[in-house]
Amino acid sequence: MTCCLIFWINQAVEYWSFESFPFLYSYLDDLLAMPVILGLTLQIFQWIHPKKDNFRFTMTQVTVGFLYVSVAFEWFLPAYSDTYTRDYWDIYCYLVGTVVFYLGINPKNNSN
Repeated sequence: MTCCLIFWINQAVEYWSFESFPFLYSYLDDLLAMPVILGLTLQIFQWIHPKKDNFRFTMTQVTVGFLYVSVAFEWFLPAYSDTYTRDYWDIYCYLVGTVVFYLGINPKNNSN
C-alpha cells in the first residue's frame, strides 16, 4: 500500500512538472515497480487462493516476476518501440525492489 501511494505521489509530481530530484525522477518508478506489481498480484492471489492470508510467493515466483519485467521493459519493448529506452540501471532498481518485496512485503509463511 505504501509503495502504491509513493508511486502515485511521484506520478502527480511528474505530471504537474514540479521540480524534483533527478535521481527520483529517473529511478523512483523503477524502484517501486516490483513492490507494486508483486504486491498487487499477491493481494489478488490471497483473495482467491485457499491459503488466503497465509499465501506467500516463493523465491522462484518472485525471481520469475523480476526476470519477466526486466526482459519486457529493458529488452523487448525498447527493441520494438521508440517510446521505451534501454537502461540497465532500471534492472538494478527492479532487483532492489524485488528484494524489498520479498523480505519486507511478502508475508511470512505461517503454515507448515
